[in-house]
Amino acid sequence: MIVRTLALATALAISAGAYSTASAEGLSPNGVKTLAPEGGIKPTATWSLGTRAGDFVFVAGMRGIDAKSNSLVEGDEGRVRQAFMNMKMIAESEGATLRDAVRLVVYVTDMYRYRPIVNAIQKELWGDGPYPPRTIIEVDRLNQDDIVEVEGTFYAPKS
Repeated sequence: MIVRTLALATALAISAGAYSTASAEGLSPNGVKTLAPEGGIKPTATWSLGTRAGDFVFVAGMRGIDAKSNSLVEGDEGRVRQAFMNMKMIAESEGATLRDAVRLVVYVTDMYRYRPIVNAIQKELWGDGPYPPRTIIEVDRLNQDDIVEVEGTFYAPKS
């Protein structure tokens, strides 16, 4: 009986347009918002730049791509900085700042070469801290033979 009642309620909600309205606004049935802020890079496949779920913003792995030219930034330091700036822009589109980061994951293709650059860029962006929890992982390869990818989770309570 309960299963039939739930099925009927779902069918009525769908026919009433409850789910189509959520989908049209970029929301899942449970209210997860897909993010595609103006000025962001263009996803190249089956992924989005980020999502908002409740008070948290989840930013996909960002690389050192210039959104205007859709190409990788030249130079190791410039590319690492651009990856962080791409992540920052998406977080800011939902009202978060870098200080609102609750977790970062950084992927590099050469730990000894790129970890010092990542550390320097974080110091530049976060000052003397406090710094968010971070995991840095050396990987064999990234898309387009890039050197770094940064993903973050941010706390951004809805007003």
